[in-house]
Amino acid sequence: MTTAFRRSDRRVSPIFLGILAVMAVSGWAVWTDFAEQTGFAVFLFVTAAWIVSLCLHEYAHARTALHSGDISIGAKGYLTLNPLIYTHALLSIVLPVLFVIMGGIGLPGGAVYIERGRITGRWKHSLISAAGPLTNVLFAIVCTAPFWLDALDGVPLPFRLALAFLALLQVTAAILNFLPVPGLDGYGVIEPWLSYTVRRQVEPFAPFGLIAVFGLLWIPEVNGVFFDAVDALLRGLGVDEIETYCGLDTYRFWREWFGDQDPGCAAALGSGTA
Repeated sequence: MTTAFRRSDRRVSPIFLGILAVMAVSGWAVWTDFAEQTGFAVFLFVTAAWIVSLCLHEYAHARTALHSGDISIGAKGYLTLNPLIYTHALLSIVLPVLFVIMGGIGLPGGAVYIERGRITGRWKHSLISAAGPLTNVLFAIVCTAPFWLDALDGVPLPFRLALAFLALLQVTAAILNFLPVPGLDGYGVIEPWLSYTVRRQVEPFAPFGLIAVFGLLWIPEVNGVFFDAVDALLRGLGVDEIETYCGLDTYRFWREWFGDQDPGCAAALGSGTA
């Protein structure tokens, strides 16, 4: 039995295009210093770019599944890049953005429902799971390219800090997604290679995998090790820890209203130097 594709199954969602427009306009406002409140423009730019990356993460899963044999993907709307299609608006958009605001962590977003029974071959199943976090890796490389290419001359400091913080989000998302924990993409990569008995034993824990990971991240020692690894990766890509820290501080524009922004970051922004 085959499923015919309608043109609307692949048409890019107006919602996604709107988010893309917000990202472009706010990015321009940060670059040109057009906005009266630079922090608010950084907030819009990073948030919109983060949502775009969430959509592309899920799209990568869906597109890989389509080419691997699940022809039902189009009818489910997963190829439209509509963020509201990916499981649930709360899980896909609101919670990831909330975690960005709270702690600068790239929370894995929603999910696409793939009919695994239509797909044969362990490598295909593994590649479908890996496609999403590999998209975050690609985003991280793009965001950090000006840093490791030493091409920052002429890049305004607020835009530089926004890129650094956005890179932090992509790196944390990639690491968390690649963890071999039930319910995360990393487990989906290795699951096809596990025995049927092991998979059956692990299956009940899948809904709680992400909760367990973030529970562990609340432990200071675990949190410290995690962010030490993130900072080490970013330093390897040319991004200094102070840049990601000040990027987060600038992103939280509302702290300026209460005089709670880091004075060092505020001074750097005021002088235009890192």
